[in-house]
Amino acid sequence: VQLQASGGGLVQAGGSLRLSCAASGSIFSINNMAWYRQAPGKQRELVALITGGGSTTYADSVKGRFTISRDNAKNTLYLEMNSLNREDTAIYYCYAMINRYNYWGQGTQVTVSS
Repeated sequence: VQLQASGGGLVQAGGSLRLSCAASGSIFSINNMAWYRQAPGKQRELVALITGGGSTTYADSVKGRFTISRDNAKNTLYLEMNSLNREDTAIYYCYAMINRYNYWGQGTQVTVSS
């Protein structure tokens, strides 16, 4: 089982990006899925989480700007990011509990320029 994140890049402040994270391998069940991020010199923090039932949780700093979603048929997690600002610059990691084990994606860089 592995997670492959994509969609990061360089964007101007106020712009938008959409991250994707595809799970592959022998998958029987996927429970919680989430996006974390780690900025230079800072600890990794939870950005948004979505349960198997579709309930969502967001960090206060991204509420109203980011939307997490999942396509269970495609085993894929998404993060729609709008109104990006420089404080959103970080490496974004996807996480999923698959077959009752924790898995992490490789990270995708998001850089917001002023």
